[in-house]
Amino acid sequence: MSGALFRDDAYARDCTATVLAAGPEGVVLDRSVFYPRAGGQPGDAGTLRWEGGEAIVTEAVKGPDGAALHVLAPDSPLPPVGAAVTATLDWERRHRHMRMHTALHLLCSVMPGIGVTGGQIGADRSRLDFNMPEPPTKEWLTEQLNALAAGNHAVGERWVDESELDANPGLVRTLSVQPPRGTGQVRLVRIGPEEAPVDLQPCGGTHVRATGEIGRIEVTKLESKGKQNRRVYLVLAEGQG
Repeated sequence: MSGALFRDDAYARDCTATVLAAGPEGVVLDRSVFYPRAGGQPGDAGTLRWEGGEAIVTEAVKGPDGAALHVLAPDSPLPPVGAAVTATLDWERRHRHMRMHTALHLLCSVMPGIGVTGGQIGADRSRLDFNMPEPPTKEWLTEQLNALAAGNHAVGERWVDESELDANPGLVRTLSVQPPRGTGQVRLVRIGPEEAPVDLQPCGGTHVRATGEIGRIEVTKLESKGKQNRRVYLVLAEGQG
């Protein structure tokens, strides 16, 4: 994805960019810190500012070519094509999504070998669905997740050839959604050391640098969504991160 600055630095809160296109469907920039909605993670919100104008971005989504399409509030003006803009994230919202996303990877790590059938990241509550008849208790899950978060494990990434993923299909935890292919490479997100990771799986989303940044995690609800499908909800402690 050309110009996807969030891939290089998930902590970049703003950037300068040039408007490539602008219309009722949204604004396309030559580069952006905005993460476009994908993989269960909501798109970023924020603002675009240029000389003589400002627009509210309600959410970034993927445009036809994969670039971020910045969807504007109905009453926001459109920036002129070719204008220099400053794109600024709603950082509190984005950072909460980063903490939540990494927490969900930890949830995967305490359910080894169990396929994920769905999921959704939210600023207030997130969930994963697992292909299993009986989940552990809320209390056990909460205890395990907070032990991993408190361990302050580093979060890193590396890119691998698609052939490596084909040779190790167990890396893909999601049964309903496959990692994006076609470029020849897939991004792996790793929690913990390379030689003994806590979690390692393909992911295109944004994450915190270390699990200690997540804060306290609480599993609040377990739901049955079918004979072999169990939904696990979690929240983050208020006032952290």
